[in-house]
Amino acid sequence: MRSRTASAPRAATVAAALLGLLLSFLSLGAPAHAAPTGFRIENGRLLEGSGNDFVMRGVNHAHTWYPDRISSLAHIKAKGANTVRVVLSSGDRWTRNDTADVANVVSECKQNRLICVLEVHDTTGYGEQSGAVTLSRAADYWISVRSALTGQEDHVVVNIGNEPHGNTGYTAWTADTKAAIRKLRDAGFDHTIMVDAPNWGQDWAFTMRDNAASVFAADPDANTIFSIHMYGVFDTAAEITDYLNRFVTAKLPIVVGEFGHDHSDGNPDENTILAVAQQLRLGYLGWSWSGNGGGVEYLDMVTNFDPNQLTSWGQRLLNGVNGIAATAQEAAIYSGGGGDTTPPTAPGTPAASGVTSSSVSLRWAAASDATGVTGYDVVRVSGGTETVATSTATTTATVTGLSPATAYTFAVYARDAAGNRSPRSATVTVTTAPGGPASSCGVGYRVTSSWPGGFQGEITLRNTGTSAINGWTLSWTFPDGQRVTNLWGGTATQSGSAVSVAAASYTATIPAAGAVTLGFTASRATADSSPTAFTLNGAPCSVS
Repeated sequence: MRSRTASAPRAATVAAALLGLLLSFLSLGAPAHAAPTGFRIENGRLLEGSGNDFVMRGVNHAHTWYPDRISSLAHIKAKGANTVRVVLSSGDRWTRNDTADVANVVSECKQNRLICVLEVHDTTGYGEQSGAVTLSRAADYWISVRSALTGQEDHVVVNIGNEPHGNTGYTAWTADTKAAIRKLRDAGFDHTIMVDAPNWGQDWAFTMRDNAASVFAADPDANTIFSIHMYGVFDTAAEITDYLNRFVTAKLPIVVGEFGHDHSDGNPDENTILAVAQQLRLGYLGWSWSGNGGGVEYLDMVTNFDPNQLTSWGQRLLNGVNGIAATAQEAAIYSGGGGDTTPPTAPGTPAASGVTSSSVSLRWAAASDATGVTGYDVVRVSGGTETVATSTATTTATVTGLSPATAYTFAVYARDAAGNRSPRSATVTVTTAPGGPASSCGVGYRVTSSWPGGFQGEITLRNTGTSAINGWTLSWTFPDGQRVTNLWGGTATQSGSAVSVAAASYTATIPAAGAVTLGFTASRATADSSPTAFTLNGAPCSVS
């Protein structure tokens, strides 16, 4: 530590330094290029194209791992959110979200009147996490799907890459982030760009905090917002308050892009995060709607993607003090003109067909709406409780994962582009078929290769009966929270630890004494125990 005398500059030097610092802060609000047409940053605030101040209040949704759960956006909106941060993959670690899928996500966000923050997750923990990719690689992905984003600057914020450095090599964050921003600007991106902190998003070494001004200045559009993830590092009110206030004082835009109520690395102070964000009018996005695995299932806001089953974390974030319902304001681009408040008419009564021991197909007459119906939610009704079974843009749906010889009651809601929901249709009750005889199938399960955080597996499904199997659904439960990330030979859906695989067209028929083989990749924590029980169309199989 230097002595006070040795380190004290002359008054003139101090004045010059302060003047330079002031000018640097003032210059942050003046973009070098023409003002953006959509979201923009001015004086450290995120503004809509109209000039309205916009404060994000929303949640994260793991779309890339649950592409069949796109209806979650409607449920997130219904809980009061104005923003959703959507997990995408460049294809380097998980199944790539192509241009068509990204365009559909943006469309769903707009239909549900949500601002869409899109992020690439493959950068997570680069330098420390096996398989993680660079921010430059993530920028290449954004450029490859640019056609889905052009013209959406009023509705979309591009979050270049999730938690782009772990705890190794994180000092490269500043240069890497500047280069990625420049690559996107050179490619013609006019969107507000969001950048995550290093150190797994938590910036415990203060690399982002101390270099944010230079990163912002390196954006020729002056349209970058910073994202801090608050987990165990932020377990005291003092840490949270100091970190966020430093950005506000410097007129640098900041949002809490992820946080939770608990974590394996410590207990974050969620009450202070919410209170300080509200006091400073800063955005926050809680992690995450549903589908967490690997030992952090407690971060689910709803159970099994069911909006009617709020967890304690979901209740706190969505309905608690300084939470989403109490503080969120819809983006002016959606609400400025008053909007459509008339719901669609009720759909027709669903009719059932193709009933098996584990699935049923439903069809209903279309609802009508002045501005057009955009989708339907199929719900399972049990007494006074409703559970969302599936959602679709058409008037047909197949509900899977049902139990044999069980009665189910279904109904349908319609949704319009403004997010209005219709009255419920009349109900239909269906009883599934009995399951097949026990031991008419056999399953062989093995891990073919593994790596830190993931593995590849193979399942051999054998028909041990005397007649062909035509169409099948194979189900099992992972014992250690493993999650399927890609599967070939069928279509996989996963809820918590429960996995269900519907046959592909080329594996649907298994002759007597025949077999088909499925392959898959999955994520895992430290443990990787094999499943011990499988069912085929609801009937148990022998396991070898």
